[in-house]
Parts: sequence; C-alpha cells; structure tokens
Amino acid sequence: MSEALKREAAARAVAEIASGMKVGLGTGSTARHFVELLGERVAQGLDVVGVPTSEATAQQARQCGIPLSDLDQLDRLDVTVDGADEIDAHLNLIKGGGGALLREKIVAASSDAMIVIADSSKIVETLGRFPLPVEVNRFGLGATRRSVAMIMERHKAQGELKLRTTADGIPFVTDGGHLILDAFFGRISQPEALSRELLDIPGVVQHGLFLKMCRKAYVATPNGVETLLTGE
Repeated sequence: MSEALKREAAARAVAEIASGMKVGLGTGSTARHFVELLGERVAQGLDVVGVPTSEATAQQARQCGIPLSDLDQLDRLDVTVDGADEIDAHLNLIKGGGGALLREKIVAASSDAMIVIADSSKIVETLGRFPLPVEVNRFGLGATRRSVAMIMERHKAQGELKLRTTADGIPFVTDGGHLILDAFFGRISQPEALSRELLDIPGVVQHGLFLKMCRKAYVATPNGVETLLTGE
C-alpha cells in the first residue's frame, strides 16, 4: 500500500480535529502521518493539546510543534487517533506491533472516541493472524510465560509463544520497562474470554486486544480511502 494512500487516510482523521480538542497521538508508521499533518494544522493556528502514546511519538510531536500534556494533567481526551495491526468487522483490534500497547490502551480508554487509520492489509475476518502482543512484568517471566502458554493451548492456538527481541537478539523493552510475549494464535474465536483470562495472570500487565474501543476506521485501499463504522 502506498504511503500516499496512508497519508490520505490520516488526513481524513486530521479533518475531524477542531480547535480546543485534547487528542491522543498514536504510535506507528500510519500514526506518524497523522502527527505530521496535525502539526501542519497547528502551525496554521489550530489550537489543540496532544497526549502521546510513546516516547517516539512525543519526540515527533515536539518536532512538529504540537503542544503536549499527559493524563495526570488532563481528565479526558476528546479523541485518540492511532493505527492497528488487525481490524475485524466489528472494529475490534490487535495492536502492539510497535511495542506501545499499554500506553496506547490507557490513552484510548481515556478518550471519548477512538479513530483508527490503517491500510487494507490490516482488515481480517477473525483476529489472530497477527501475533497477539502480551506485555509482561520482568519478574517471574518464566511462570508468566507458562501461564500464557496454557491459555493458548485452551484456545487452540495454531502457533507458538515467543519473547520479543530486538534485531541484536536482546529482549525488547517497552517504554514502561516491561517485556513482550508474542502469542501466535492464528485465529482468536473468543476474544472477550481470552482478554479476561490473560488479564487474570498476575504477571501480565496488558495485552493487545482492543475490544469495543474503536468507533471509526479510515482504511487506505487501492481504490481510495474507505470509512468503516462500528456495526458495519
């Protein structure tokens, strides 16, 4: 998918931002287009405050001249605009491929609305083709990993569980100082049940299932940008 189409999807989301809004700023390749375009509107006089979902996004937003705050200072956000690794027909998502899933979920949950921008390769019939990121505490990693593996077995996962590492082969560490286990399900037939079971594991901090959080998605396709709404 061309970057021009992704940028057009981001532009659709930027068009919804009005002066006075408090905006959650997502993380990832498509979200970067949104931050850049939002910065252009801020330079033209748009009055907004952004709350970034990662250190990388915070750095980009500062470079683009977007005023920033955090959820200690702001009670609620008007909207969060972010990308996704998978989107199903109900606009349930898998996120966390970039490793920012905990902060992304906190920011999205603190927003009145969540808008996703993505390309058509992220649309799936059933979640699970993309590995589900599970953010975990460093302490007791082995025990946590065994518990996640047991849940994968109960849900008939088709793949394995891997500790995410960097290109250098060292464990990937999130902005919050945690590790990520990537769970290859292949197909997640009961996402709500899986969500609850994973969060019941003491060592699990959060996971990348974003269920009933997104209300609208702008999806870049070869034929242009399509708008998906909850219930469609």
